[in-house]
Amino acid sequence: MEMLAIDDWVKQLCAIPEAEFSIRRVFDFTAQKSIQPETLSPYLFYATSHYTRNLIYKCKLFEVMAICWNIGQVSRIHNHRDQNCWMVTPIGRLRVQNFRVDTRDSAHSTCKLVPSDAYDMDPQHPAVVQPEEPVHQVLNLPEFGQPSTSVHIYSYPYSSCEVYSIDKGVYADVPLHYSSEYGKLSPDEKLV
Repeated sequence: MEMLAIDDWVKQLCAIPEAEFSIRRVFDFTAQKSIQPETLSPYLFYATSHYTRNLIYKCKLFEVMAICWNIGQVSRIHNHRDQNCWMVTPIGRLRVQNFRVDTRDSAHSTCKLVPSDAYDMDPQHPAVVQPEEPVHQVLNLPEFGQPSTSVHIYSYPYSSCEVYSIDKGVYADVPLHYSSEYGKLSPDEKLV
């Protein structure tokens, strides 16, 4: 596997023509090219109360984001609304838990989710969100014992997603924000 600084990694990702920016092509890229962890330092903002979303690069076709997870932090169960998502984990290890949507009533924003497969990501194991089962959760389990950073490619960039409550059987549209952009912490972001 070729190790690249994050800037070079993004440049090579940008060199993939839009017509070839497919699930398989980008996954092959992430499987063949890994990110030198130390080059992510300008984008590493860890918070004690929540994971952070740190924008590295954005164009009309895709965005690249470093997501920083302290020990025990997890995302809410969510999907990316028909956007493709690829994930690499240059620092640490993360678990991805997928869910199958058993029933869904969009008129009442209710649904029933069933956990399906789960897998771990680490520097040698990139991942892709499968379009046929896009609902998932990312977890930095306490037993992994260290903060982790995943780098996500979203195509196309998006500003909201559906978030699910498995206990209540409901889902809602939730706006998203960046904790930092291009290495600068957002003024209203609190790293507590």
